[in-house]
Formats: sequence, C-alpha cells, structure tokens
Amino acid sequence: MTTSTALLLADLAGVAVFAASGASAAVAKRLDLFGVVFVGFVAALGGGIVRDLVIDEVPPLAFADWRYATTAALTAAAVFWLHPQLTRLRSTVLVLDAAGLGLFTVTGTLKALDAQVPAVGACLIGMITAIGGGLGRDLLTAEIPVVLRREIYAVAALIGSIVVVVLNGFGHTGPVPLTAAVLLVFGIRLVALRRRWAAPVAVLRAPGSGATGMSQ
Repeated sequence: MTTSTALLLADLAGVAVFAASGASAAVAKRLDLFGVVFVGFVAALGGGIVRDLVIDEVPPLAFADWRYATTAALTAAAVFWLHPQLTRLRSTVLVLDAAGLGLFTVTGTLKALDAQVPAVGACLIGMITAIGGGLGRDLLTAEIPVVLRREIYAVAALIGSIVVVVLNGFGHTGPVPLTAAVLLVFGIRLVALRRRWAAPVAVLRAPGSGATGMSQ
C-alpha cells in the first residue's frame, strides 16, 4: 500500500467517524433525516474544508472527490436509521469524536507538510483540521463547542500534530508511527474525559474582592 493510499483511507475513516459523531449528536437532538445528514456532513468535512482552503487546495476535497461527501452522507444516514440499536448515544458520540480527532489530526498535519507548510504552521493546520468539524457540529446542535470548554480537546490535537511533525522530521512516515500518533491523540482525549482533566478557567471575582484569577 502506498503512502497516498494509506492517507486517503485514513482520511475517509476520519470522515466516517466524525460523520457518525455528528449524526449521533443530531439524533440526540431529535433532528429529522436531512438535519442528521447535514450535521454529519459538517462534522465530517468542516475541518477538512478549512484545511484545504488554508493550504490553497481548491476546490476542497470535500467537493472535488465524491468519495468524501458520499462517505459522510451514507454514514450519517446509517446512524439515523440504526440509532435505536445505538445505546447510550452520549458515550458513542464521545468515543467516535475522540477517534475522529486522532485521525484528522494526523491526516491534516501530513497534508500541510506535503504542501510545504513550515512545522509550526503544519501543527496549527493539523489542530484546526481536527477541531473544525466538531466545532460546526456543536454550533448546529446548540451546544457550547467542546474546544471552548475546560475539556482537553484542542490541546490533544495539538500534541498529536507536534508528534507527527517530529516523526516526519526524522523520516518516520509509515503506517505504524502514524497509527501510534492517532492512538496517542485518541488516548489523551479518552483519558482526559475519564479523569476529568481540564484546563484552567478564569474566575471573575466580585468587585472589590481582588483581581481576576483562575480555577484549577
């Protein structure tokens, strides 16, 4: 299997899991079939569209390659019809989202590097690719975006992007090290959820009680 083929399969896998994540969130909000498919489409392809526009790859793959839109739409529709068999939707959404986060972090970073984006920019693009779809999903389902909450989300993607850039610098771009990077992001996200890891949040104090501080 060539690197380009492996990258395509990883990208489509990321599309599928994020589409399922978005569709599950939409089902939980009791949206109709079109709403479920639309939210799944945005969750799956929103980050990739932003990535392609940033690296000047137009039209974005989401529109240029039928496999991306088809994968997103079919996966979301499948979740709509099979949702009675999907118990504990909240847990399903979180696990699928963590998997998509890892896959899109790696593929987004690699595509940025292939486009000759410098290391720092590639890390940022990888992170944006990973969090963009989830951001769109949460906005469409009237949730405060996960990336803006205390949960470790964007940080996990950024760590994964840095790992991919470092591996690429040492010439380790095969399936095994890249799969390890995906699992690292996936693991950090799930462990953070389980252990309730959180970033500091500003606490606004009452007037006259002192300066603004941060909760731990």
